[in-house]
Amino acid sequence: MSAPAGRLLVAGVGNIFLGDDAFGPEVIGALARRPLPPGATVRDFGIRGMDLAYALLGGCATAVLVDASPRGHRPGTLTLVEAEPPDGTVAPEAHGLDPEKVLALATHLGEEPLPRVLVLACEPAVLPAGDEDILPGLSAPVREAVGRAVDALHTLVPVLLADPAAPAPPLGRPMESGPPHTAALPRLAARAAEDR
Repeated sequence: MSAPAGRLLVAGVGNIFLGDDAFGPEVIGALARRPLPPGATVRDFGIRGMDLAYALLGGCATAVLVDASPRGHRPGTLTLVEAEPPDGTVAPEAHGLDPEKVLALATHLGEEPLPRVLVLACEPAVLPAGDEDILPGLSAPVREAVGRAVDALHTLVPVLLADPAAPAPPLGRPMESGPPHTAALPRLAARAAEDR
């Protein structure tokens, strides 16, 4: 089930068994209690990258991915980043849910251009060392950020529904807004900062 043409997809991504990686699914759960306006399709994709890739090809004009992503800020900091279109240097992957690889997969699967993709990222405090480590539950700062993320989406989504190309409104403190195209995706920005 994908968003109708011209509308907006809000996609929670992350593994509920890997600590703060569950941020995206937790925000989607909170949105069930505070629904977004009509025209916004809200789905928890968990770690189903193939499903998200097909949803991105389903005709929505804009997608907002909600994800935990290390960017070098204090835990619980929210950052809004506009994703660069894939440039062909990242191999598509049908399993897992690295947003960068999902965008590459969607590009590989479809002939039409991808929708505009924004990432609402939360700085995690606790992520397991490996995928085999089970660590359910959010850390305190990330749990506190869930409500702020819902507030941010209630500000952002009406603007994008009215005009999918509109500049994203600032998140306000203690959140940050990245300028458009600051990085392909939040995880890339963190890697770039480490390389400096």
